[in-house]
Amino acid sequence: MTHVATIARLCRYPVKGMSAQDIDSATLESGAGLPDDRRFGIAHGSAIDLPADNGWAPKSNFLQLVNCARLAAIVADYEAETGHLALKRDGRQVARANIQTPLGRTIIEDFLRAFLAGEVRGAPRIVEASGDFFTDSRNGKISLINLASVKDLERVVGGPVDPVRFRGNILLDGLPAWEEFSWLPDTRLKIGGAILKIYKRIERCAATSVNPATAERDTNIPLALRRGFGHIDMGLYATVEQSGVIATGDGLELLG
Repeated sequence: MTHVATIARLCRYPVKGMSAQDIDSATLESGAGLPDDRRFGIAHGSAIDLPADNGWAPKSNFLQLVNCARLAAIVADYEAETGHLALKRDGRQVARANIQTPLGRTIIEDFLRAFLAGEVRGAPRIVEASGDFFTDSRNGKISLINLASVKDLERVVGGPVDPVRFRGNILLDGLPAWEEFSWLPDTRLKIGGAILKIYKRIERCAATSVNPATAERDTNIPLALRRGFGHIDMGLYATVEQSGVIATGDGLELLG
């Protein structure tokens, strides 16, 4: 089979709503998402929809860029091997703790409470998912972004658009712009040693209007998509059908 694209970047977001973390490779398991992606969430004070077992929960329970742009000012660095989360602002570490322990979560929560004072409802609380992580889509746990489509959006916007605005897991290079939207639901893709199945297109909300470098709402991305292309979609959700290892530089094959 011919490779139609390659993986340019692999990104996970260990804490939902916080910064991307680039990784070189990942082992995908059937039915699961990228390891440690959205493993933790920051529940706001009025969260009422969290299951007792900390399973998947709707995004309305959590602080995200759509309701708290200030989160983008913090760089989160998670060490999966140790459970330590380091938070940095302007290159300086402002908090570090083992987020897998009650004490560590309290340390991170105390920082967030002070940093987000006056901007959030109640006291922020760190929640660790068990089983399904806190992905926006319960069914489509992996997200793919075509970098050429982002580049075409820049033409409409009239300036650079950081692909991280779209918080994708697998960023693809080598495809024509918008070619990914020709892949219908249930289209199967082979990437590295894994097989993925397309779930649906991703509708974009106001979170994408936040510049991840400045934490400012500087560009109305959904409006630009609507005006330029007649929709508000960027990227695809997919599920893992066959387990396997994927890595940056791996090719993507269409299996039909």
